[in-house]
Amino acid sequence: MTDDVATAIWSPALRGTIEVSGDKSMSHRALILGALAKGTTRISGLLEGQDVLATAAAVRAFGARAERLGPSEWRVTGASWRSPAAPVDCGNSGTGVRLLIGAAAGFDLAAVFTGDRSLAGRPMNRVLAPLRSMGADFEASEGGRLPVRLRGGRLGGIHFRNDKASAQVKSAILLAGLQSDAAVEVLEMAPSRDHSENMLRAFGCDLDVEETPDGRLVRLGRRRSLTATTLEIPGDPSSAAFPLVAALVSPGSDVTLRSVLVNPLRAGLFTTLAEMGADLSVLAARHLSGEAVADIAVRSSPLRGVEVPAERAPSMIDEYPILAIAAAFAKGRTVMHGLGELRVKESDRLAAVLAGLAACGVEARDDGDSLIVEGLGGPPPGGAKVAAHDDHRIAMSFLVMGLASEHPVSVDSAGMIGTSFPGFATIMGSIGARIA
Repeated sequence: MTDDVATAIWSPALRGTIEVSGDKSMSHRALILGALAKGTTRISGLLEGQDVLATAAAVRAFGARAERLGPSEWRVTGASWRSPAAPVDCGNSGTGVRLLIGAAAGFDLAAVFTGDRSLAGRPMNRVLAPLRSMGADFEASEGGRLPVRLRGGRLGGIHFRNDKASAQVKSAILLAGLQSDAAVEVLEMAPSRDHSENMLRAFGCDLDVEETPDGRLVRLGRRRSLTATTLEIPGDPSSAAFPLVAALVSPGSDVTLRSVLVNPLRAGLFTTLAEMGADLSVLAARHLSGEAVADIAVRSSPLRGVEVPAERAPSMIDEYPILAIAAAFAKGRTVMHGLGELRVKESDRLAAVLAGLAACGVEARDDGDSLIVEGLGGPPPGGAKVAAHDDHRIAMSFLVMGLASEHPVSVDSAGMIGTSFPGFATIMGSIGARIA
């Protein structure tokens, strides 16, 4: 565990207009699809956090060119992927490793995928199982964990039922299927985020999405070769969640976040906060690189507890830690259902949130896959050092709590924030947040 400690103390009203870093999900996909495409793809707004930079290094290892032209400006030239000379280190990124495994599985190559201690503890079988059924050969560590050895190529088709509504699994299958001529279909009972579908179309891939009586069917078409394009990555809603909630719980705040991704399959937090009474306004709605984008204005608001249905979880799975912070300030009980996936993220996020809330004087408990927070209707006591367990979202969430708590809140593992939100403390400081 990294021991970098950061502390947030009560801050005056937060005010100003900011832009958050580019969307992490789109940034991973832009690099990987650019590395598979014919020609040179230009990308602006790429997130330059540690996770995405690991993916950039990975596509280079497979033979593509990925060049940084300036801040968040990149150029990627595709290639037919080859066996890398060394193990592919994906750092802390579950999205990066699962999508890279899928993309590489379609080529006649051998590769070993590794990651840091946290990533090595996360399950890979959910991706390996469908890819094996397509014909890829894998050797994994105990429990289907990293390191994973791949022997790819000569893949067949698949009709996969995506019961967990995992965008990573769906994307890995679609990326593997690009190198196959067979039928490749993914059926979802509940739709997962659709950035892969949107971006595959932007690269010229034939892809159909059909609403059927059994669910949402995603199917690769006949044309599966990709052609280079130009992409502009909007702000990450998962990163925007932190200044947004900070403004809601800090009295007198008025903050605008520019050019944030508002894809409906990523907007569960915005919907939930509106139900809690948040003063949110969506402004200047538009489309950018095939995705819905808008500016979001937020003002401090008294919040009330709500019940969040399990079916909303796929649209906000990364935002539950910061939602739990908002719930701590709200009046009354907030119940969040369907959070089993939080137990296999960068940390056991459900356990980490419960321990952090308790340390800061907030009553909370879990009931199976549900999280129950007893809101205080005002500032929590705070005054704790919270163990973030090398998890960037846990660290940022409790720093937000400290900005409006009665006493400062410290977190360890603050260095991990750079995996998804480089410049977090600087951007927050620009609107008045005091984070040391």
